[in-house]
Amino acid sequence: MKKLILLLSCCYCGLLCAQKGQEPMKVTDMLKIRQVGAITLSPDGSKAVFSVTAIEPDGDARWEYKYVNQLYLVPVDGSAVPRLLSSKENATQPTWSPDGKQLAFTRAVEGKPQVFLLSFDGGEPQQLTHSRYGAASPKWSPDGHQILFSSSISLRELLKDSLLNPGKAIPQWPYEKPGFAGNEQLKASNTKPDPDGDLEEIRAYLDLNTVDKKAKVFNKLNFQEESTTSPEMYFTHFFLIGLQPDAQPVAVTHGFHRFNNAEFTPDGKQLVISGNVDSVRHPDRVLESEIYLVDLNSHQLRKILGEAGKNYNSPTVSPSGKWLAFQYGNTSFVDVPTLAVMPLHGTANDIINIPFDRSKGALGWSKDEKYLYFIAQSNGGAPLYRVDMQTRKVEALFDFNVGLNSYALKPNAIVFAKTEVADPSELYVADSNGKNEKRLSNFNTAWIKDKYLSFPEKKTFVNSKGMTVEYWMMKPYNYEAGKKYPTILNIHGGPSAMWGPGESSMWHEFQYYCAKGYAVVYCNPRGSGGYGAAFLRDNINDWGTGPTSDVLTALDKAVEEGFIDTARMAVTGGSYAGYLVAWIVSHDQRFKAACSQRGVYELGTFFGEGNAWRLVPNYFGGYPWEEKAKAVIEHESPISYVQNIHTPYLIFHGENDLRTGVIQSEMLYKSLKVLGRTVEYVRHPGGTHELTRSGNNRQRIDQMLRTMEFFERFIKH
Repeated sequence: MKKLILLLSCCYCGLLCAQKGQEPMKVTDMLKIRQVGAITLSPDGSKAVFSVTAIEPDGDARWEYKYVNQLYLVPVDGSAVPRLLSSKENATQPTWSPDGKQLAFTRAVEGKPQVFLLSFDGGEPQQLTHSRYGAASPKWSPDGHQILFSSSISLRELLKDSLLNPGKAIPQWPYEKPGFAGNEQLKASNTKPDPDGDLEEIRAYLDLNTVDKKAKVFNKLNFQEESTTSPEMYFTHFFLIGLQPDAQPVAVTHGFHRFNNAEFTPDGKQLVISGNVDSVRHPDRVLESEIYLVDLNSHQLRKILGEAGKNYNSPTVSPSGKWLAFQYGNTSFVDVPTLAVMPLHGTANDIINIPFDRSKGALGWSKDEKYLYFIAQSNGGAPLYRVDMQTRKVEALFDFNVGLNSYALKPNAIVFAKTEVADPSELYVADSNGKNEKRLSNFNTAWIKDKYLSFPEKKTFVNSKGMTVEYWMMKPYNYEAGKKYPTILNIHGGPSAMWGPGESSMWHEFQYYCAKGYAVVYCNPRGSGGYGAAFLRDNINDWGTGPTSDVLTALDKAVEEGFIDTARMAVTGGSYAGYLVAWIVSHDQRFKAACSQRGVYELGTFFGEGNAWRLVPNYFGGYPWEEKAKAVIEHESPISYVQNIHTPYLIFHGENDLRTGVIQSEMLYKSLKVLGRTVEYVRHPGGTHELTRSGNNRQRIDQMLRTMEFFERFIKH
């Protein structure tokens, strides 16, 4: 029996190594990929509506492409192919009405999202909301008579809004404008702007300049967004609106506080909302999140969970309204949140923790409340799990070779969007145990069937800390046993990200480099997500040496397989992985070429330049000026070892990237240039930190091609 199992295992591995299609993957095949998500089921569970993100030509401009989001309808039994519902304009965030007759969704109108209603009896979608603040995340009331939606409102707008702020109140928390006692400067003023007037008229003139965007004046802590800086503060509030054409929204939440997600209780009398209503501290300094019940008659909030230093989030009410599922954890530390349940009308003393050492999301209840479902990144995939509410045991319904990004539950079945190596994204249905899977869509399978796909081979080793590290090897196009191939060591960012066969963002990039004749090796070193809290925290105060040991050990182990040419190896990675590439080539000389994208190279500067600056105190125990952290920050910064870099180096950064900040790359580039090293620097105008995943498609292609072309200069096939 053991020999038979071994034989079958070897055959299975051989099948997985590559799909022998005729055509290698092209860089422009990226434009063919369609991503499925945002699934909503009809009340009887017979039909599903879901979103599809596609890439299409942008007008008549050659080589320019845009993202298009559309909605499709499909019977869950697979008796018909998906039917397009929204061909005219983009449509997102679908949600089915309780009576099954209508669909609510959002669509941009004059740059702001608004809620639309589509009747399944026919006709064009009708715009329901006309909010000047926009309307997003629609949810139906249980009786189907109202829709809940959220709006993002600036402080300046909130101060002037006579409905949301009828008393023209000002925040109780300190606005933090220097030289002013209290928040009197926020009160409305009738003073006319005059640059030659008295002090109040000069202040009115200066304020006018900020309104007209002639100046940005920062008083808040978190002023860096993803692609620009903003002095304005924004607050998410929730509104209810009826379905009649002249209906006006009614605010459910008020005040100068920030709220997150909200959902109805099954009786429709209350909302469960997460957020924080701290009136003492500036919102930028409030890291805690709490969970509240909101009575829809009085609109009064009652806190049911919350405490100092804790973040309570993802509240999800069971179908009967008996149970509340949620997550909680510390506010300012690298950790895995705890999944828990409690009676909806209970107290913190009634909390039941569900041990599961992975980061979780997308909580959902079965209709009979026997199971609580969730998605969790784990061991290279993102499978769907469920908790047996009687035994509290967690069960994986899929293996680690797939990744789910959306699902919906019906009695005895699950409808879900899945990523796997064989197909980047399709819609499926399976029974409630995740078995008897059936594909419902065919968005990518048609063009993939003739493509050569390299399937990753998974291996493991035990690192210096005694932790098991997983890594994957992908063989190149038209691989032949006995030959050696140039190889790219590809590293993930985060540092708490995770790669694997079930991770969608790298699907095309991995296949493209294999198609160009490279083997690809990647691993999840210490500090990665998907392996529990201890593994996640094992790179605290050690971003460089420990993770470097793991990724280079993975490469060494792959070399032992015999197909890698050690004289033709390159290394690449983005964000934190850009950092690690710089660290590696400043401590190791084995690579013929290196490429960093949107990396971090000097941690003290990163604290000031990037909007992800909290990584510095979270990982290194303090701030750049504190003695306890100063030496660690300097020691862990790759720029401290720049004189040791001799590997030919390509550096990328998006000009509008404020997550890591463009000066990081310019420091590294300029230093290498002064040292006379082989280095090239590419800036992408308008590019953000997410350029390679969801940015301008021409620039995404540009980055892959430039990386490959640079490697070809120094690695001759």
